[in-house]
Amino acid sequence: MKKSLRLRNDCILFSIGGAGYALLEILWRRKTHWSMVVTGGTAFVSLFRFYKRFSKMNMLQKCISGSAIITALEYCCGCVVNLKFRLNVWDYSNCRLNLKGQICPFVGISLYPRQRIMHFSLQKNTVKKQER
Repeated sequence: MKKSLRLRNDCILFSIGGAGYALLEILWRRKTHWSMVVTGGTAFVSLFRFYKRFSKMNMLQKCISGSAIITALEYCCGCVVNLKFRLNVWDYSNCRLNLKGQICPFVGISLYPRQRIMHFSLQKNTVKKQER
């Protein structure tokens, strides 16, 4: 694929993922932060590439892997935004088994249903591109 086409596709995916992630945050927490738009966009592009590369994996494996990818991205974002810059966007330190207050198992597990939705939307996008 040409680099300009890949960049264009990545920008579109980033925009969809960022907007979608921010919308989920607003629906869940009634607020969001610009860093969640960046994290959501990065996650969507990362998942698209991951699903494309490992297309033979079954849905359960993809959803578990996707949840791990998103959790890792949220942890990295939290370490920068909350711990380094002290913006206090979120704090999971009251949750059991949290990691530095940035991620916790409950939130990671709650990503699984969202992964199923993302899997289907990204799979449709990949199939359409392969048909062209």
